[in-house]
Amino acid sequence: MKNRFLAYTLAALSIAAGAAMVPGAVASAAPCSDVDVSFARGTGELPGLGITGGPFVNSLTSQLSGRSVSTYPVDYAADFSQYSAGPGSRDLVNHVTSVAAACPATQFVIGGYSQGATVVSNAVGLRTPSSATGAVLPAAVAERIKAVVVFGNPLGLQGRTIENASGTYGPRATSYCNFGDPVCQIGGFNSFAHLTYAINGKTTQGAAFAAAQIGA
Repeated sequence: MKNRFLAYTLAALSIAAGAAMVPGAVASAAPCSDVDVSFARGTGELPGLGITGGPFVNSLTSQLSGRSVSTYPVDYAADFSQYSAGPGSRDLVNHVTSVAAACPATQFVIGGYSQGATVVSNAVGLRTPSSATGAVLPAAVAERIKAVVVFGNPLGLQGRTIENASGTYGPRATSYCNFGDPVCQIGGFNSFAHLTYAINGKTTQGAAFAAAQIGA
């Protein structure tokens, strides 16, 4: 019930904020950008980057001034069952591999929030209940994925993060889990902690981390 309440709240916030229309939240028309940023929204959010992905992408784009940045909102259902994360990872993998093939100089940032973080976890090869229907990024593109940034990742309920569970992507990953967030913290007690990544500085911090990885 707690996760369903959060999902309904996310949907309401998404509608109220017009999250699907965040400036900079639509995919760039440029055929090949310097940096391609993919982000998977949370459960129940409207299609688009979502209440966390929009601010994250906007901040990252501003921190990468002088470079062209394309953005891609992962196309998946983000439904209440959580099992849509598997198909979400397939869409993310398909996007990255197709852009990588067409644009050999493009670097990638991938991110996700809530169920969207599960999409990312599946894509980097970490098993979750939905990974059986998912896909994993091929080794051929791994070095071009410069940063992995997730917020409120349910993987935390298993005592894991991408940083400590992935030998390939861990050094390029960062995870944000607000204190008390029951979606990512064992014993989490504050449902509203899951909703504040965009207003407590975490999306800006995540963008700074990704920008530094791109610049490294």
